[in-house]
Amino acid sequence: MPVTPVRIGLIGAGRIGASHASVIARRVPEATLVAVADPRPGVAAGVAEPLGARGETSVQAILEADDVNAVVIAASSVAHSDLIVAAAEAGKHVFSEKPAGMSLAEIDTARTATAQAGVAFQVGFNRRFAREFVAAREAIVSGRLGTVRQLRSLTRDPGSGPADPSAVPEWTIFTQTLIHDFDTLNWLNPGARAVDVVATAGSLTAPGHPTLLDHATVVIRYDNGALATAEASFAAAYGYDVRGEVLGSEGMVTMGEGAQSSLRLHDANGRLATTAHSDTELLADSYAGELAELANAVAERRQPSVTGDDAYAAFAIAQACIDSMTSGTRVEVAR
Repeated sequence: MPVTPVRIGLIGAGRIGASHASVIARRVPEATLVAVADPRPGVAAGVAEPLGARGETSVQAILEADDVNAVVIAASSVAHSDLIVAAAEAGKHVFSEKPAGMSLAEIDTARTATAQAGVAFQVGFNRRFAREFVAAREAIVSGRLGTVRQLRSLTRDPGSGPADPSAVPEWTIFTQTLIHDFDTLNWLNPGARAVDVVATAGSLTAPGHPTLLDHATVVIRYDNGALATAEASFAAAYGYDVRGEVLGSEGMVTMGEGAQSSLRLHDANGRLATTAHSDTELLADSYAGELAELANAVAERRQPSVTGDDAYAAFAIAQACIDSMTSGTRVEVAR
């Protein structure tokens, strides 16, 4: 018997919101894009109407809509927690872009609200749906690598650095960028908990800037004895770069070469491969996979595979990084 597609209202029509709208409408048969909300005049309609959906200028229009039973939140990060709570109180299932809040208290409020409302709550940690990362985790869980000992995850954004360093909120590299790596490391070390961190970061594209941190390296210790590093850069001239590595007692697995195909051109300039230059290009299948997971969870009346607890655990590492930078010491990770 065919399953009725989940009817989705999207909140936020910026870069990632517009991408999600297209993915839902064109690549997720388990879902239907019903409406898009954005307060900027004409923006929501410009995204929604070519996809057969309607544009709204208020969030409330989405939350009160009878033909919407799930929302995808792609608004500014500072609004995520409030929007999650409002959606839950309206009885809507929720997918929120990361982070689920800008503090551990906000994330706790969000996961409490969705639990009390009995709605599905998923956070957008897309690497869990990337084919290579999924295969790597399966190898780890099956025991092929033996005991996990060392892990590495990195994210490098394309370009030469922020055009306006002052427009980048303080600690963005931890709460917005490395949050993906923290979740990835937790996920690739199943059953283990991050114990403490040491973080170091600096402004290398705008030396001396008082708040910008555009390069960072974090060392994490886990309670199973494993050691992990997370690395981020806002200035990778060659394009968007996401990679991971896990070393175990019996082997190693790596993931995330970044090439668009197996084609390699050999000429006078050397060995060349075409690589992705944006997250939506490199992780297109992952975005479709995570949104399909929300739809399937709603249809199957279960919680998604990425929960509010995962959001809390990843942000707890981010917060420990901030505290480590502030204190200059190793900092324990909140449980």
